[in-house]
Amino acid sequence: MSLFVLLILLCPFDVSRSSSIFPSCKLRRQFHLNGMHKPGDVILGGLFEVHYTSVFPELTFTSEPNEHICQGFDPPGFRHAMTMAFAIEEINKNPNLLPNVTLGYSLYDNCGTLVIGFSAALSLASGQEETFLPLEQCSGGPPVLGIVGDSFSTFSIATSDVIGLFRLPIVSYFATCSCLSDRHRFPSFFRTIPSDTFQVHAMIQILKHFGWTWAGLLVSDDDYGLHVAQSFQSELTQSGLGCLAYIEILPWGNNPSELTRIVEGMKKSTARVVIVFAHQINMIQLMEEVVKQNVTGLQWIASEAWSSAAVLQTPRFMPYLGGTLGVAIRRGEILGLRDFLLRTKPGNSRNDERYMFWEHTFQCKFAPPPVDWLEAGGALCSGEEDLETVQTEFLDVSNLRPEYNIYKAVYALAYALDDMLQCQPGRGPFSSHSCASMQKLEAWQVLYYLEKVNFTIPFGDQVSFDENGDALPIYDIMNWLWLPDGGLQVLNVGVVKKTAFGDEELTLNEDKIFWNFNNNQPPRSVCSETCNPGTRMARKKGQPVCCFDCVPCSEGKISNETNSLECFSCPEDFWSSPKRDHCILKKTDFLSYHEPLGVCLTTASLLGTCICTVVLGIFTYHRSTPMVRANNSELSFLILVSLKLCFLCSLLFIGQPRLWTCQLRHAAFGISFVLCVSCILVKTMVVLAVFKASKPGGGVHLKWFGAVQQRGTVFALTCIQAAICTVWIVTASPVPHKNTQYHNDKIIYECVVGSTIGFAVLLGYIGLLAIISFLLAFLGRNLPDNFNEAKLITFSMLIFCAVWVAFVPAYINSPGKYADAVEVFAILASSFGLLMALFGPKCYIILLRPERNTKKAIMCRGAAKC
Repeated sequence: MSLFVLLILLCPFDVSRSSSIFPSCKLRRQFHLNGMHKPGDVILGGLFEVHYTSVFPELTFTSEPNEHICQGFDPPGFRHAMTMAFAIEEINKNPNLLPNVTLGYSLYDNCGTLVIGFSAALSLASGQEETFLPLEQCSGGPPVLGIVGDSFSTFSIATSDVIGLFRLPIVSYFATCSCLSDRHRFPSFFRTIPSDTFQVHAMIQILKHFGWTWAGLLVSDDDYGLHVAQSFQSELTQSGLGCLAYIEILPWGNNPSELTRIVEGMKKSTARVVIVFAHQINMIQLMEEVVKQNVTGLQWIASEAWSSAAVLQTPRFMPYLGGTLGVAIRRGEILGLRDFLLRTKPGNSRNDERYMFWEHTFQCKFAPPPVDWLEAGGALCSGEEDLETVQTEFLDVSNLRPEYNIYKAVYALAYALDDMLQCQPGRGPFSSHSCASMQKLEAWQVLYYLEKVNFTIPFGDQVSFDENGDALPIYDIMNWLWLPDGGLQVLNVGVVKKTAFGDEELTLNEDKIFWNFNNNQPPRSVCSETCNPGTRMARKKGQPVCCFDCVPCSEGKISNETNSLECFSCPEDFWSSPKRDHCILKKTDFLSYHEPLGVCLTTASLLGTCICTVVLGIFTYHRSTPMVRANNSELSFLILVSLKLCFLCSLLFIGQPRLWTCQLRHAAFGISFVLCVSCILVKTMVVLAVFKASKPGGGVHLKWFGAVQQRGTVFALTCIQAAICTVWIVTASPVPHKNTQYHNDKIIYECVVGSTIGFAVLLGYIGLLAIISFLLAFLGRNLPDNFNEAKLITFSMLIFCAVWVAFVPAYINSPGKYADAVEVFAILASSFGLLMALFGPKCYIILLRPERNTKKAIMCRGAAKC
């Protein structure tokens, strides 16, 4: 590339070999360019699109290859060039900016053609003098110290690739391609318009604001459009804010079949939002096809290239383009510009743009006019026509957007020159702390100061450049209001700018926005409807991420945001709500005093306790009667107390488990029952001993069953159980536990036994004592009637053993609180069985048959024997 550039620059010159001391350089050919020029101490260049296009004649052996004809005069483009002239005139009048320095300009028309724009840039860089002396002239400064332009990204890329080699500053007012921010490739390129990177971010902010996640993208087939397509798709994917339904490249020139295909695709797509990064000519061709196919119901998003294009604001397009939203260059006020434009006068040369403007505006020709013009009755221009008498876009300064950027670009170069000329010798930024000299100004010196320029223009906006040569980014948001009379008004409805933190800030006045839809409401443009909380997105196979199904969260999982990618499990103590949109505390379940089962068991426990208390009172009251005194009344009282404790310990199994209740419930249950069964065992042994003592020589048996021995036996047997409970609690204590295995949505509070062996030993010891008591009582069932309490003990032990044998499988197979209920039921059933079997018959005799509560009646049961 560098070799190609050097060839271009060297080929136009012919270094003649003469006897002169200073050989001269001669231009081989001059570029025939349209432009405007003004002399000055320092010249600034400008490149503008004053004509839409150009026509090149067929090449012959005699024709010049750079001859061309520019066509399609563009009044706004000419206004752009005149804005630069105005800014330079304003600077020359300002005593505080560049004093004693007069700025001049050389402004060229690129005619909307790359080769002409490139030729104009080379002319600005090398000059148009036919002959100069290299050693004399080349030692001075370049013809221009800075260029304002070009308007097209493609033109700016080509120009900067070459001009940048010489560090000549170029400040564009309309080239937005993000590729131009590459400082290695374009070291001297600056711009006062935001790059497409920021424009893409601004578009994405608009999509995000209105919830449009499904859109189509149309781009022009050039650097501007292709770079935007790549950047937009990448940024949209990374942000996760939406997807593109389609990407289409709008063709250049006349290609109706391709436009038909593109519009048919738009018509079939479900995307209601269409984003277009293209030029006015692309949009005109596209809209012709849109009108032809009558494609309505689309929300258009316009790039800055056509968001304010008057050529599209026609009654024919308004049914389709009405309501368009777009980003536009920041609008500014330039005081005095209209008066300056009114003072425009035609130039003296046919290549002067003012000359062409005059002929276009007043529809006349300067002398000598073409012959066909006179034959057609055309008017001659005098040069004294009044601009106030004609309607022309040239004088419309109500919507200064590109002009505002041009104004800022000129002032940026002026402030850079001013800072450079104010340098104090010995404190300069260049070698040996030197400063630039007015006599030997170099473009790279201006470039140095331009990178550091920072000022505020009269309108109030700050102008500076970042490390990539980009200005502070800001865009206006425009809306196309379709008026009832068929006309159109472009409204400013917001602004998007970069904040101090580097983010994009979008401000919209939604009340002012016109929507070209029913009820004047913004459309919905989504591939799939939003997934509500309680569901997650499941991507459809083979489709973009924005196309998905909404799948309900499974039990125990929730999503509390819209369009959640996954469902999250609730914490351990929580469960998903019915709608799966939040976690709720799990229901707790345990054997409660408030539920019917708990109330019944509690009532039975208290009833048993009361019955024991009543029986104890009866026995205490009748303690001197033979029925109470028979077979050691002390053991009977102890049995009643232990049964009362058995009834009460069942209450420890009801209510929410705590550590102390879990530790105490089994210990109290085990000790209470061992106390009761050991008393019954001792009572049984006493019955057998008394029987043996009634036989000759049997008195020796009674000495082993005195009152002290009986108490000692009961105490010893109970202490063994207490020791078992102590070891169990110390080594593997029962603890409360939250069980979620039975029900996912419930927490079952239960006591885990800690040690199954400990619990088994506790129950086994009680069972052992009960079996021994049952066997001894069974052996004594046929004793004489006067000692027949053994039958009651046999029956009570039979009930006790039956209850606890049935308890084991029922306890193992009962979940949660029902295991506690089974254990309480076993305690109550066995306690009631012992109470009724042992004390029921005695209470019957004491209360209802007192005549049998005598020693004689007890000693002989039947009347015949007595």
